[in-house]
Amino acid sequence: MKAVRINEYGGREVMKIEDIALPAPASDEVLVEVYASGVNPVDWVIRSGANEGLHSFLTLPMTLGWDAAGVVVEAGSEVTYLKPGDQVYGVPNFPGDGSYAEYCVGKATQFAIKPRSLDFTQAAGVPLAALTAWTGIFAHGDLQPGQRILIQGASGGVGSFAVQFAKSKGAYVIGMASADNVNYVKQLGADEVIDYKTQQFESVLRDIDVVLEASPTRNNRERVKAVAVLKEDGTFVSVNTDFPFNDELMEAGKAKKVKVALAANQPRQEWLKEIAELIDAGKVKVLINKVFPLEEVADAHRASETWHVKGRLVLNIKK
Repeated sequence: MKAVRINEYGGREVMKIEDIALPAPASDEVLVEVYASGVNPVDWVIRSGANEGLHSFLTLPMTLGWDAAGVVVEAGSEVTYLKPGDQVYGVPNFPGDGSYAEYCVGKATQFAIKPRSLDFTQAAGVPLAALTAWTGIFAHGDLQPGQRILIQGASGGVGSFAVQFAKSKGAYVIGMASADNVNYVKQLGADEVIDYKTQQFESVLRDIDVVLEASPTRNNRERVKAVAVLKEDGTFVSVNTDFPFNDELMEAGKAKKVKVALAANQPRQEWLKEIAELIDAGKVKVLINKVFPLEEVADAHRASETWHVKGRLVLNIKK
């Protein structure tokens, strides 16, 4: 089968389309024929090798991609929920069994029936970003109806899902975005939108229940400002797990009596099912920015690396 592989870390040129053996699913896994794969910042972060903390988890050569939509062609002996022929979406095994390929394998618990209202291309743009948002605001933030949440980076891949998820659960949503994206974030359902370039959020907000850091900013001073707008017993959650909290932030959280957490993605089948239900009910929209053929994977990474993509980027694997 064809797959986009890297044999070394580096720029976009290290990605090569190679013919490799078809993977075989273990007893608790499924083999999925991939129709489309989402493109996420983690893909090019891993490709570049810039995050040395990830190196111990990675083995070269490897196939990139952690967003898959396709059809189950084989299910392991222990798998009961999914069967061959099912149209699914989810996250393949990390790392190594990437979705930039004609086939991928993954734990069956990391896949679910895709939203019926979406085609494969749209569905491929959902899993990783949506699960990261869900993990942050519900698993760590424990967001409840009526609470107030500030979502930093509200127009991005994770942030745009977070806005819609929070609103669907009855929260009061405040988004942060650039002036160009203010209307977009309002259309997603935000009750308020702060232009981070012209407004200082720490001056206009207070008594927030949950802050979700979903922006690409890596700055602990900005995190301290976010902690300051929380109410006592509130929660600050960051999806930027590659950027640890420093002592200043931890002390600020302790002084304010708030929880601070790094939200690593949790690919749970039950969450994928609930996300699919929200999408099919029309409560969550999926915006696709651009679809690239597999041969243009370098262009897809180039677009993602700008950090200014409204909507999702997707690789088309099979028509």
